[in-house]
Amino acid sequence: MQMTPQMGYDRAITVFSPDGRLFQVEYAREAVKRGTTAAGVKAKNGVVLLVDKRITSRLIEAESIEKIFQIDDHIGVATSGLVADARALVDRARVEAQVNMVSYDEPIGVEVIAKKICDHKQTYTQYGGVRPYGTALLIAGVDDSRPRLFESDPSGALLEYKATAIGAGRNAFMEIFEADYHEDMDIDAAIMLGMKALYTSTEGKVDAATLELGVVTLDDRQFRKLSEEEVAGFVSRVREELKDNVKEESADSESEESEE
Repeated sequence: MQMTPQMGYDRAITVFSPDGRLFQVEYAREAVKRGTTAAGVKAKNGVVLLVDKRITSRLIEAESIEKIFQIDDHIGVATSGLVADARALVDRARVEAQVNMVSYDEPIGVEVIAKKICDHKQTYTQYGGVRPYGTALLIAGVDDSRPRLFESDPSGALLEYKATAIGAGRNAFMEIFEADYHEDMDIDAAIMLGMKALYTSTEGKVDAATLELGVVTLDDRQFRKLSEEEVAGFVSRVREELKDNVKEESADSESEESEE
């Protein structure tokens, strides 16, 4: 039986394939692509994190599924992929934030904590006997004068974004962000942009009980998760707005058909 070209090169994380790939890292990225969709949008006065929690059974208590975590007063993260791996990284990030406070008597920078998380993830791509973390993180926070939003993938790569998404619905979200994002939007508009992307990608199947929203603003510099009542208000707004848009589009299409 003839072996496929990649067989043998995905047995250990330390082995490169002939074309320079680490298959275990690519498999970890696939775990993220199968995860729940998480999105981040940067506004002029803060950052929004949004996660659509995947509820696989009506017997599950929705609040027991946590995909947005607070790292420090001014920093939060959203996760997609293996939840257990994400919790381990969150615990490590919280320790790093407190070590920085004890050592330097100041809150840790958003970029600093993002790089520390990525450095740790990268070490798990070059030593035998371990596997890469099967999770990606969106790291949101505010520095002295501006909001920041970073994305970290299983390889430890780090990129800063104005708006981005991870998980199963990434492509649908990115299409909407590319078309509708503008830099002068406020927090309210950023939340509505994320809700619009979620509404479109799920074909209107948006439920406040299975949705997590986290925000941090330059005004109070305090990351917090919105209550279910606040989330329900945004769900109602996006349903009304997009329902009106659908009506307008259908009316336009009907008028075009009648002209023909």
